[in-house]
Amino acid sequence: MDKLPEISRVLAGVDDPALLERFFREILTPREVRDISSRWELVKLLERGVSQRETARRLGLSLCKITRGSRELKKADSALRRLIAGIAQGG
Repeated sequence: MDKLPEISRVLAGVDDPALLERFFREILTPREVRDISSRWELVKLLERGVSQRETARRLGLSLCKITRGSRELKKADSALRRLIAGIAQGG
């Protein structure tokens, strides 16, 4: 059962970061929050040019997870890159 399209539509309509944070903390376990946070941090580091090995060392993650993030960032239509660019632009 893939409900990501529905969840994405609901979250796209929310303009309250505090509400979104509460939502994630209520629906995810503390470990899931840490996992998502570390994956977000790894793609930001990679986008800034930090090597995969250094990113793995800093975050204590496997190279497999780092490689996945790197591969996604290299795609022409990378959603990760678009979202990270939004941070850089203040969005």
